[in-house]
Amino acid sequence: MPAQAFEEPPLDCPRCPRLAAFRHDLRGKHPDWKNAPVRSFGGLGARLLIVGLAPGMKGANRTGRPFTGDYAGDLLYSTLLKFGFAQGTYRADPDDGLHLVDCRIANAVRCLPPENKPLPIEFTACRPFLQAELAVMPDVRILVALGKGAHDQILRALTMRPASAYPFIHGRLHKLPTGLTVADSYHCSRYNTNTGRLTTEMFHQVFEGVRRALDA
Repeated sequence: MPAQAFEEPPLDCPRCPRLAAFRHDLRGKHPDWKNAPVRSFGGLGARLLIVGLAPGMKGANRTGRPFTGDYAGDLLYSTLLKFGFAQGTYRADPDDGLHLVDCRIANAVRCLPPENKPLPIEFTACRPFLQAELAVMPDVRILVALGKGAHDQILRALTMRPASAYPFIHGRLHKLPTGLTVADSYHCSRYNTNTGRLTTEMFHQVFEGVRRALDA
């Protein structure tokens, strides 16, 4: 499938009625926010694809760029800059000029879900976008799953069975029969870092392993 065949969801994507209604309600409350399906960030020729669960309320849903505008983005983008997967300066603004290097960022669900909890039917409805995206990334080698939800959706998108053969374990690199590798990390949310479940050092170790695997 040629790269131009990949299409992001439309701004008024109707696939998930609950998410569409939530988006419509937020447009009335916050007309200056994007309040639309969040498009992936980075080139399709990247060897690394980072997959999150869904846009954050005051992050990507507000700014329109994955992980931009909330704490999760502060940790993610500083880490990408540290390991050479980004260049520029991250200012939590999609117009900050930051660009990714050999890296792309997507979400398993492209629209903001209430309480950051997509329903199973919404994962299913949005999965074709991740599958189509992977189909037009000819050089992708590693997928970083930010959290178990993203991990599970990556396995479903790749039709890996049984999924139990690839359990979510922070820091684990799963080499799949397809030749791809899935790298697991706890999500870089403020909750996880505040509770100590994820430290900056732990997060850096994941990307250190990713960088080492790509450079091997």
